[in-house]
Amino acid sequence: MVSIPYSPSELTPKDVIALLTIISGLYSGNSHGPAGASVAGSGSQPSCTDLNYSSGPVYTGRPHSVHYNASNHNYSTYQTPIAHSWEGGQGRYSPTDSVDDIIASPNLSDYSLDNGIKPGSGRPRNHGKNRPQRRPSNRDEFDGPHQFLQRPPPTVLAQQERELPHLPTNLHIQEQDAVLSQVNDRLSQCAFDFVAKYQFPVPLTQDMRPVERPQDREWTEWVYLLKRLATKRRIPARVLYNGQIKQFVTILENSLEMRHAAKHQSRPLKDDRNILQLISAGIQVAKILKDASAMDHLDQLYVSTENQIQERTKSRLRG
Repeated sequence: MVSIPYSPSELTPKDVIALLTIISGLYSGNSHGPAGASVAGSGSQPSCTDLNYSSGPVYTGRPHSVHYNASNHNYSTYQTPIAHSWEGGQGRYSPTDSVDDIIASPNLSDYSLDNGIKPGSGRPRNHGKNRPQRRPSNRDEFDGPHQFLQRPPPTVLAQQERELPHLPTNLHIQEQDAVLSQVNDRLSQCAFDFVAKYQFPVPLTQDMRPVERPQDREWTEWVYLLKRLATKRRIPARVLYNGQIKQFVTILENSLEMRHAAKHQSRPLKDDRNILQLISAGIQVAKILKDASAMDHLDQLYVSTENQIQERTKSRLRG
C-alpha cells in the first residue's frame, strides 16, 4: 500500500508524481484511485521507503487504464417496460382504425338494445323485424292473414240458386230509348248551363272542338268535366244543393248508365223499375246542380213514364 506524507514540505519528486497520478484519476471519474493507494491521516508519518515504485523514473501525464470487473458490482439489469396489450382495448378501439373513424364513430351509449345493438358489438344487428318487406306484384292483402265465412246451409243455397223472378217489362225498346234520350239531352243542357253560369274553365284539346252548345259534348264527357272540377276544388260547395260536395261525384257516377242505355241500340231490354231508376238518377243530378227547370222536366218525365207502365200492367192483367 502506498502512503503519502501529509505535509507538503516532505514531498519528493516521486511523491509529487504519485500525487498527480491520484489526482488525475479523480478527475477522470475514478473515485478509487490506483489499486492499493490511500491518503493517510495527520497522525502518521511514514517514510519514503514505504513507497513501492519501479527503479527507473516514471513520467506519465495520465493514469494507467483501470479495468473494472462487472462481477464485482451489483447492477440491476434494465428491463424494457412491458408494452400495453391491445387486447384490453379491442372492445372500443382497434389499432387499425383511423382517427377519422374514431371521431366519427358514435358512442355506444347512444343506442339501446331496442335498436338491435349490444354494448361491445361493432355494428347493429338486423333480424329482419324492422325491415320493410317488398310485396310481390301478384300478391295482395288477400294473400295475407284472412278468414273464410261459414257456408250457408243447403236449403238457403237452394233458394238463392233457383231461377230469378221475372221483373215486369211493359215498355218496348223504342219507348225505352226515347225516354233515356230525353234524360241524356236534358242532363247535357243542365251541365252546360251550370258551367256557363259560374264560368268554370273547359279544357281544350286538339281532337275536341270548342263547346258552343250542349250537344258538343256527350253526357259521359260532361260527367268527366264536372268530376275533375270537383276533385280539383274548382267548384265551391256553396253552388251545390246543401253544399253536398262529397256526394257530388257519387251522384254523377250513378247517372253514367244513361248515355250507354240511350246510344247502344243493341242493349238488352230493361225492366220498368230500371228505367224509372235511371230517370230518378237524372233528377238527383239536376237537384244537386240546383237547376229547377231541369228538375221539373225530369220529374214530369218520371211521372208520365210511370203512368204508362201502370196502364200497360193493367191492360195485361185484364187480357
